[in-house]
Amino acid sequence: MEIKNICCIGAGYVGGPTMAVMANKCPDLNFEVVDFNEERIKKWNSKDLSELPIYEPGLAEIIKDCRGKNLYFSSLVDEKIKNADMVFISVNTPTKTSGIGAGKASNLKWVEACARQVAENSKGHTIVVEKSTLPVRTAEAIMTILESSKNSNNSRSKQISFDVLSNPEFLSEGNAINDLNKPDRVLIGGENDQAVEALCKIYKRWVPEKKILKTNIWSSELAKLTANAFLAQRISSINSISALCEATGADIREVSRAIGSDSRIGAKFLDSGPGFGGSCFKKDILNLVYLAEYFGLPEVATFWNAVVKLNTWHQHRISKLIIKKLFGNLSSKKIAVLGFAFKSNTNDTRESASIQICKDLLDEGASLSIQDPKVSPEQIEIDLNLAMSSNQNKNLVNKNNSEGCWEYSSKIEDALLGADAVLILTEWKEYSNIDWLKMSDKMRRPGWVFDSRSIIEPKKVLKSGLNFWRVGDGVI
Repeated sequence: MEIKNICCIGAGYVGGPTMAVMANKCPDLNFEVVDFNEERIKKWNSKDLSELPIYEPGLAEIIKDCRGKNLYFSSLVDEKIKNADMVFISVNTPTKTSGIGAGKASNLKWVEACARQVAENSKGHTIVVEKSTLPVRTAEAIMTILESSKNSNNSRSKQISFDVLSNPEFLSEGNAINDLNKPDRVLIGGENDQAVEALCKIYKRWVPEKKILKTNIWSSELAKLTANAFLAQRISSINSISALCEATGADIREVSRAIGSDSRIGAKFLDSGPGFGGSCFKKDILNLVYLAEYFGLPEVATFWNAVVKLNTWHQHRISKLIIKKLFGNLSSKKIAVLGFAFKSNTNDTRESASIQICKDLLDEGASLSIQDPKVSPEQIEIDLNLAMSSNQNKNLVNKNNSEGCWEYSSKIEDALLGADAVLILTEWKEYSNIDWLKMSDKMRRPGWVFDSRSIIEPKKVLKSGLNFWRVGDGVI
C-alpha cells in the first residue's frame, strides 16, 4: 500500500498542527487539510501568520515552510477525498446535550458524516484513520458505513475498498509541536497488518520504531480515553491535597516534591492549580463514565465521575476563598484577572477554569478586568456569555450590586489600575515577572494577590505591602 496523497478532514487543534508536522517530515508526500468552515481555512491560508486560527509555539514557522509546497488548506472536501490514499478523520466529538447519554456520551455526528463522505467520494483502496478521540468500537460503525457504499450496483462500488485504523493523538496544548516532533509513543490500532504498516512507514521517517506501538483497534480507542482520564485524575488528586495543605499548614509544593521523588509516582502532573481544562479531559472522562454505565460497571463510573466533580468543587473553592478574603462582598470592587486560556502557550479556552471562576465572581457583583496575551475579547465574551462593558474607564467599578461586569485590558498595568485584587489563572511567563513594588501603587488598599498557579515569589508580593494567597500554601 503506497501512500502518496493524504487528506485530513478537520482543520482544528489536532488536524492542523498534526498535518503540518507530517508535511514537514515527509516532503515527498502531499497533505491536504480540509474543513467546511471557510473562515477557519481562510485563516490557515493567511499571509499574516499571526492570524492562524491556532497558536502553538513553532507552528507558524512550519506553516511558512510547507504551505503551498506539500501542505494545503481548502474547503474542497469531496475533491480532496477523491485523490487521497489515506484519510484522517480529525473532527470535533462534543459531548451530547440531549438524548441517550446526554452530558456524558460523545456526539459522533461529525465522525459519521465524515465516514459517509469518504464512502461517497473515495476511489480505489483508502485507509481511513481515526484521529479524533472516540469511544470504544467507533471503528466498527465507521467500517459499516464505508462497506455499505460497496453494495450499490455501479462500477465504482467494485473498485473501492477500505481499511480503518485508530491513531489517537496525545498532544499537550502549548507543547503540541514538540509532542509531534518527539512523541512519547505513536499508537496505531488496526486489524490489517498491511494498512498498519503503511501508516507506520510514514511515522518511521522521524519516530524511532520502538516508540511505535501496535495494538488491536479497540485497545487503541480505549487507550486514548484512559490516558486523559489518568492525567486528569492526578490533577484532581493533587488539588484535593492542596486544600488539605491550606487547612493544616503544609505546603503543596513540598508535598508534591516529596511524593514525586518516588519513581513509582513520578513528578509530572503534580502541580496544584485552578483545575484541569482544555477540550479533552472532562469530555473524555465523562465518556468513560458513560461507557462504564453502559456496560454495567456502576462502581467504575462512580470512581471516574468523582474526578470531574472534585475539579468543579476546586474551582468553586477558589472563588469562595476570594470572596471571603475580600470581606464577603465583591460589589463595587475591581478584580484584575490575569490569564483566561486554560494553560499557557495556547489561545484555547475550552473548559478553562477561568470561565467558571470568573462566572462565580461576576455572580457576586465583581467588576473584572481580564488580560490574556493570546485570548481575544470576543472569545471571552462567548465563554462568559456576557457582553463586555462599554465603559472604557480603566477605573471601572460596578455600580449595580446584583450584577457583575467585565472589560478587556491589553496591558497588565491597565488591568491592575484601581484593582482591589489580582487573580492569576494562567501560568503565562510575563505574570511571574511582575514588579509588585511598582504595581502595588496602582491598586486600591488593602490589596490582594491570589496566585492559583504558584508562579509568584511570595516575599516580593508581601514586601510591596499587598496580601498574598497561593494555592495549597498553609504557611503564609
